[in-house]
Amino acid sequence: MFSVNSATVSFLLQPLFLHAFSSFLHLLLVVVILVLWIWKKVRVGASATGYESNKTNYNKKALFCSVFASAFNLILCLFNYFYWYRSGWSEEELVTLLDLALKALAWGVVGVCLQKGFFFFFSSGDSRFPLLFRTWCVFYLLVFCYCFVVDIVLVYEKHEALPAQYLVSDVVSACVGLFFCYFVCFVRSECEFSTLEETLLNGDAHVSDNKKGAETVTPYSNAGIFSILTFSWVGPLIAVGNKKTLDLEDVPQLDSSDSVVRAFPKFREKVEADCGAVNNLTTIKLVKLLIISEWKEILFTAVLALLNTLASYVGPYLIDAFVQYLDGQRLYENQGYVLVSTFFLAKLVECLTQRHWFFRLQQIGLRMRALLVTMIYNKSLTLSCQSKQGHTSGEVINFMSVDADRIGVFSWYIHDLWMVALQISLALLILYKSLGLASIAAFVATIVVMLANVPLGSLQEKYQDKLMDSKDIRMKATSEILRNMRILKLQGWEMKFLAKITELRKTEQGWLKKFVYTSAMTTFVFWGAPTFVSVATFGTCMLMGIPLESGKILSALATFRILQEPIYNLPDTISMIAQTKVSVDRISSFLRLDDLQSDVVERLPRGSSDKAIEVVDGNFSWDLSSPNATLKNINLTVLHGMRVAVCGTVGSGKSTLLSCILGEVPKKSGILKVCGTKAYVAQSPWIQSGKIEDNILFGQEMDRERYEKVLESCSLKKDLEVLSFGDQTVIGERGINLSGGQKQRIQIARALYQDADIYLFDDPFSAVDAHTGSHLFKECLLGQLSSKTVVYVTHQVEFLPAADLILVMKDGKITQCGKYNDLLNSGTDFMELVGAHKKALSTLESLDGGTTSDEIRTMEDGSVSSANGSIKEKEANGYEQNGKTDEKDEPKGQLVQEEEREKGRVGFSIYWRYITTAYGGALVPFILLSQILFQVLQIGSNYWMAWATPVSQDVEPPVEGTTLLAVYVALAIGSAFCILSRAMFLATAGYKTATILFNKMHFCIFRSPMSFFDSTPSGRILNRASTDQSAVDTDIPYQIGSFAFSMIQLVGIIAVMSQVAWQVFIVFIPMIAASIWYQQYYIPSARELSRLVGVCKAPIIQHFAETISGTSTIRSFDQQSRFQETNMKLTDGYSRPKFNIAGAMEWLCFRLDMLSSITFAFSLIFLISIPQGVIDPGIAGLAVTYGLNLNMIQAWVIWNLCNLENKIISVERILQYTSIPSEPPLVIEENRPAPSWPSYGEVDIHNLQVRYAPHLPFVLRGLTCTFRGGLKTGIVGRTGSGKSTLIQTLFRIVEPTTGEVMIDGINISSIGLHDLRSRLSIIPQDPTMFEGTVRNNLDPLEEYTDEQIWEALDKCQLGDEVRQKEGKLDSPGYENGENWSMGQRQLVCLGRVLLKKSKVLVLDEATASVDTATDNLIQQTLRLHFADSTVITIAHRITSVLDSDMVLLLHQGLIEEYDSPSKLLEDRSSSFAQLVAEYTMRSKSTFEKSADH
Repeated sequence: MFSVNSATVSFLLQPLFLHAFSSFLHLLLVVVILVLWIWKKVRVGASATGYESNKTNYNKKALFCSVFASAFNLILCLFNYFYWYRSGWSEEELVTLLDLALKALAWGVVGVCLQKGFFFFFSSGDSRFPLLFRTWCVFYLLVFCYCFVVDIVLVYEKHEALPAQYLVSDVVSACVGLFFCYFVCFVRSECEFSTLEETLLNGDAHVSDNKKGAETVTPYSNAGIFSILTFSWVGPLIAVGNKKTLDLEDVPQLDSSDSVVRAFPKFREKVEADCGAVNNLTTIKLVKLLIISEWKEILFTAVLALLNTLASYVGPYLIDAFVQYLDGQRLYENQGYVLVSTFFLAKLVECLTQRHWFFRLQQIGLRMRALLVTMIYNKSLTLSCQSKQGHTSGEVINFMSVDADRIGVFSWYIHDLWMVALQISLALLILYKSLGLASIAAFVATIVVMLANVPLGSLQEKYQDKLMDSKDIRMKATSEILRNMRILKLQGWEMKFLAKITELRKTEQGWLKKFVYTSAMTTFVFWGAPTFVSVATFGTCMLMGIPLESGKILSALATFRILQEPIYNLPDTISMIAQTKVSVDRISSFLRLDDLQSDVVERLPRGSSDKAIEVVDGNFSWDLSSPNATLKNINLTVLHGMRVAVCGTVGSGKSTLLSCILGEVPKKSGILKVCGTKAYVAQSPWIQSGKIEDNILFGQEMDRERYEKVLESCSLKKDLEVLSFGDQTVIGERGINLSGGQKQRIQIARALYQDADIYLFDDPFSAVDAHTGSHLFKECLLGQLSSKTVVYVTHQVEFLPAADLILVMKDGKITQCGKYNDLLNSGTDFMELVGAHKKALSTLESLDGGTTSDEIRTMEDGSVSSANGSIKEKEANGYEQNGKTDEKDEPKGQLVQEEEREKGRVGFSIYWRYITTAYGGALVPFILLSQILFQVLQIGSNYWMAWATPVSQDVEPPVEGTTLLAVYVALAIGSAFCILSRAMFLATAGYKTATILFNKMHFCIFRSPMSFFDSTPSGRILNRASTDQSAVDTDIPYQIGSFAFSMIQLVGIIAVMSQVAWQVFIVFIPMIAASIWYQQYYIPSARELSRLVGVCKAPIIQHFAETISGTSTIRSFDQQSRFQETNMKLTDGYSRPKFNIAGAMEWLCFRLDMLSSITFAFSLIFLISIPQGVIDPGIAGLAVTYGLNLNMIQAWVIWNLCNLENKIISVERILQYTSIPSEPPLVIEENRPAPSWPSYGEVDIHNLQVRYAPHLPFVLRGLTCTFRGGLKTGIVGRTGSGKSTLIQTLFRIVEPTTGEVMIDGINISSIGLHDLRSRLSIIPQDPTMFEGTVRNNLDPLEEYTDEQIWEALDKCQLGDEVRQKEGKLDSPGYENGENWSMGQRQLVCLGRVLLKKSKVLVLDEATASVDTATDNLIQQTLRLHFADSTVITIAHRITSVLDSDMVLLLHQGLIEEYDSPSKLLEDRSSSFAQLVAEYTMRSKSTFEKSADH
């Protein structure tokens, strides 16, 4: 009985039984599925949709697992077939082959069922796997666990020899069974992934908002442990990206722990607790606070890094034992399997820890970057004016876009320094085990190599520093030029300024060149390092007589190879530390700049005082270090509800007084109290890009009634009717698609809507025409604000009588104050201003023999309204008609379109254009050849060492020791030189390419038409000139190089491994196919995410640039916190795709690492399965040495490829801007006008029609008229009637759509733009000054002598002002001419015109920002010096066109009237006569009366 039992037991333990039973089990599954499928076909027929719907419920993981099981069993079956083929087959082997084939078939069938959505037996509503299949899976797991236990018993208890294939097959089957059991039991929890995926693809029906991504928080925040370990939480997003082009709404929101909105308040508390205020933040403190804010993550990544390092040294440590094992020295039974298992386990640990370590580091980097960007932004809102002058907006934007980014990227390198020490220590321990005391030589050599890096590192830091500084200067110039591109085009100066940018870039290139060549030297030192270390070590072994055996040599080589990485990365780390230190220093020094003095203004709560504004003995100065105060001895009391007017000549300190009340000007002494909330309207309008409605609401809730009232008061209704999208029209950057008057009125509307207590107006009426100006004054100041405190600066004397108090300013002092009539009697300064105004009015009266004044008197009695009404009626009708024609005929579209981004794969043409830019790509073959030679020599030298050294001491070495070393050294030197040539060629090609692309892009930008700048926010252009250009300068050449080199290395490794055992290809080919499939699956999502990062960065920069230019407005409305929130949201918007890119990258790398680890394990199993003596143990060891690196290199190839795809987008974006359609040629050689042209200056316009873009309506609708040579023509008309457009057409800023303009008989469209613009002169609406000296501002082209410049300055009344300055003509002007008043800047523009002395002169509201006295002075100067020129004036002050020879009145882009002023005034019903009446009436202090009523 017992013997029967023991026989049964022994039969149940036989592999033959186990494999037969397994075959039966798999065959049963296949038969059941087949029968059910046939039954389904017969019974259900066509209506088989029941199971189709559940297709999505079976996750890709199950599909992948079944396909993997099928492929694995197939490969094992083929392998065994070839392996047993030679020796004939036993019964057991045949059953094993059958078992493997049936396993492959069964799992293949399961895979097909999963793919097709056919799952054989379930009710259509059930989302789980069928019960039969679940039972089968559990049974399958039990069977293979049993098999595995039997294998262990046979090997360890009974010491029977068991083929390795059995053990491997059983282990894999048990793992597959375990996975499927987990899967079929918990499949419901997995379903949520596919529902998220569907939500992302189709848009969830429950989400009312269509911004799907905005509603979904990243699955990472509540992912399970398995999902986090394998990065499966990114799977749905990658799947979506694979099916469609990803858009921003597809990208889920950040987890709250990664969002700066939540993190920043805590960080700010830490800063305040540690430093008190941001101003005390030193570099050390900033670094400390950043580390403290992320200490948990940093500690966790440190643990991962430690585990990773330990795991990576397991391989080199065991190689010697592995070679000895292959040589037949076996220490115990199954030692081979133990070695293979250890190798494999170490690889798994290494892979898992590395992936999570890298991902967490990127997360830390994103958080740090977001915190820094927020700090820089918040700081820029509190900077004092003096601090601001030291840092231009371009520089501050660089802190944000370059320096904060670099600190974020540094997180990658955070652990590198201590890890280098750890890796070197471990390496020396392993070397000591193999080579004894010779390891000391290795240590010394390593130290020598590292020391060689110190001078190179410090040079790199120095060059990097200089490179950043020169980039700052260039970006500053670029942003200033982009801001003022219109004026450059009008003056024909753009090519001169392009040359200036090119000069600045040349300086930058000088540093760039030094930087890239130093980097090339560093590369040479470090690629040569491992070879140098190994030569030193093996040389010492020879001298000390330590025997060299192939196992020990291979162990040493594998160690050097791992040691190579910290040594390679050390220069990178050092240079990164250097760069990061520079960036942290720059940011912390910016954060330490002085803020606005918080004690300038004592703010009292609303209603706590009867005085709205009180200043006692106030002395204020923009520059506290200068002895002279800007405002001296100011004493002022303004009660609630008072209207205070401020007047005075240009540069007398009017705007500074308002800035004082806002608290913008540093206080030297005195007291300043303000009671209540403030609203401020600046002199030059500050408009945000965005909807008009948002600009007016400015963060307040919509109150429709108040909103409509404000629009009415600011006469914006009609303007909005004309705009295609009404108040939803998107305004271009700096309000580019609005006229000057519209911008001002939107500013005034914004102030009115805020409903503040105190209103400060800085001469806003000068930018609008007379009619609108009086309407605004009446409706806003005297109407809506009648009960408010209003302080207004004005140059229009007619607005003064309405004031309760008038302040007259001169040289920074209040020289007079009082009511209008009191001041009139007191004489002096006030009389000068009023006298000038009266003189202008008398001109008006003389024109019409005094009848006008009678007319006006009768109007004053009350008939104003009727005259007014008729104008308004006409306008309303005009607008209405106009509106209708627009509706029917004109195509519509917003001016500022979404930023274009390419979609789909980056075309090969982009790579090709990049590679062939420098020298037509001639250097590329040399670079590749150098790398291939290097690889061949490297492998050759290692091969030589493995072949020429004995396996153990008792074997005779094939060559002498000296020969061994001499050949090795020769090969090493050869490979070092290959690296040197490769590094130099690469640096040269990259540098040359960057230069060419920069010049091409900038040339195209400067030659593009003005419409390009109107519709392209400067943030987009600056982004390309800074971030993308930086990538092309320093990243992309190395990225392309890196990809090519890693490919060559991978091919080298595969060659070495397959040369030892070609059978490895059986695994290699499917693995590589799987890798390529994964990479192709991942790339579409990664690419689009990368593009989204580019698109999300521009809004941050643009919002930042807008904030910098509007800080005083933002602060005056106390809106800082709202702007800070917007910035944080935009920053999170940028982090969103960045975070998902990091996750997706690790998702891919994790899967590739797993594949290469399996490949490596398979190769090892193969090597231990081969009978002893078939293969040279030394060479087999070499294959393992290379195999250890396989996963790293394979991941590196894919990582480089993906990174390259992401980076090359910078090239794509730059190339986009090299193909902007350009303006017509600057000079047409065969059609150049005579040097004296235009000699008469006659301008002939025929049927002129103009629109700004094909999708926008016509602005001029068929003008025909002639401006006679030598005559003065005034152009008047309501805001938006096409006055400025006519001027722009004259200069061909806008090309005529139809019709023509002739000057002295030459069609302006037939000559070159430079010839046209350089012969005409203009004083533009917005006076522009550039940073630079007074001389550069007047004469950028350097065409005139100093004498001529002084003469022009004297003529325009600035001579004395400039003589007082220290540097005279070389005294500096700040960005935007901030240190000159608006009026002085206008006079500088006049000076430019006086130098140029053209025959045709255009004044575009040229005297809007100056007082009447200065205006008269300018008019006199022009009359004197341009007596025989054609002068075309657009004016809002009627007086400045009254002495014109002709007046052209435009209405809705059509000519309404065109005649001499006297003729038009004779006709009482003419629109011009009514405009003049309106102007004269308001000038005769009508406001005083209405104010009194």
